[in-house]
Amino acid sequence: MSTNGIVVIDQGTTSTRTILFNLKGEILITEQEEFKQIYPKNGWVEHSPDDIFKTVLSTLTRVIKKANDLDVKIIGIGITNQRETSILWDRKSGKPIHNAIVWQDRRTADLCDDLKSDGNENLIIDKTGLLLDPYFSATKISYILDNTEGAREKARQGRICFGTIDTFILYKLTEGKSYLTDATNASRTSLLNIHSCQWDEDLLALFNVPKDILPKVCNSSHNFGTTSKALLGYSIPIFSLIGDQQSAAIGQSCIHPGSLKSTYGTGCFVLVNTGEKIIKSKNKLISTIGYKINDSVSYALEGSIFISGAIVQWLRDGLKIINSAEETEYMASELEDNQGLYMVPALTGLGAPYWSPDSRGAIYGITRDTSPKNFVRAALESVAYQTHDLLKAIQSDGIKIDTVKVDGGMVNNEWLMQFLANILNKKIRRPVVTETTAYGAALLAYFYSQGLSDINELEDFWKLDKEYIPCFKDNVRKKYIKEWKRAIHKTLDVK
Repeated sequence: MSTNGIVVIDQGTTSTRTILFNLKGEILITEQEEFKQIYPKNGWVEHSPDDIFKTVLSTLTRVIKKANDLDVKIIGIGITNQRETSILWDRKSGKPIHNAIVWQDRRTADLCDDLKSDGNENLIIDKTGLLLDPYFSATKISYILDNTEGAREKARQGRICFGTIDTFILYKLTEGKSYLTDATNASRTSLLNIHSCQWDEDLLALFNVPKDILPKVCNSSHNFGTTSKALLGYSIPIFSLIGDQQSAAIGQSCIHPGSLKSTYGTGCFVLVNTGEKIIKSKNKLISTIGYKINDSVSYALEGSIFISGAIVQWLRDGLKIINSAEETEYMASELEDNQGLYMVPALTGLGAPYWSPDSRGAIYGITRDTSPKNFVRAALESVAYQTHDLLKAIQSDGIKIDTVKVDGGMVNNEWLMQFLANILNKKIRRPVVTETTAYGAALLAYFYSQGLSDINELEDFWKLDKEYIPCFKDNVRKKYIKEWKRAIHKTLDVK
């Protein structure tokens, strides 16, 4: 008997995954494909938009074929994506005029410094909720327009389109018929006024970005058009667009104020729902749009840790003291304590709440007895300590946190999850579906396809896999945190 399903395109920083869910939220098919990372100069990171779309098209095509083999009817598509990464392309041909400039790219740091020196940072924070940083899209757009021959003139003539990854994929899948974005992706450009949910004239003038090159901003759950039949052989409706971390929050059912999720991948992203209230952080956290549904906006507070899973990759590929990430669980568990070793993983600087891009990694407490196991445990512990610092910042901004929902590749490490509970002194909840980024986009596509009107109707899709209860004595937890703070402050003091 034929069943219905939702396909999600999860377009990430290093690969594209396309996943088929049934309407119960179960994963039926997954296809994944990596693409090339381009590093033109130190601190510069680019992607080929054509490479990205090739991986989207090939993984989507394979999923559609397998869905047909399983007699699953695809009733809708959701798209979730790496945020802030910026593409400009020719409106008529759809061809990019420059490589995508990736969210990690730091080439516009001097431009950001100049704008800060001119006293613009508070204006940007007030209107966008974001810090003035190369991380976000606006300075990337300006850079491409200023450094691509003829781009400014073509933009004035209405011949150029800008989009974050969601918009580019949508444009290509519909062969130019849909030129749209959603509020979550738009809120990461530094061009959207998050109070009005409109492109802001003052910000456009500040960053020298023509309004005519920007897509229309829509709800995150919406009829975004249909895929081209000539491209895929099928006209499939696209029912959701949403940035990856906001999508993970939906997948974790963080739909009520105070609900929080923490995603552990290469980096760590903590996002907490603040409802209708925009909180201006006193601790350099980001205010952003969590989702926009039925023209109603829910806001969020977000903190980013640059290095979490990447520190384990460094142990494996850089120091070569482990062969796989899976080894770290039993290696850490074989030690009764950390023996005074603390690792500050500032391999690319420190993110929230410190925002110290010039800091570099450090290890404190090495002795003759220090072994690879100590390094492994210190690396894992650093993930928990950084999360603690973020949660403390969130709580000092007036938000009470009782429970932390976790997802991402690192959450399968049982030792780390228990240590995280111990350091945070909070319950840690891991869901059955840990592909929460794709899951959130699937739920939003389902929401639209079924004609639902209340987001609370999605709550029952979240299922608990395992809960971790803190078990440290208070004096033990405080000792660990005190020593971590000492290591952090030493690192911040190094110029």
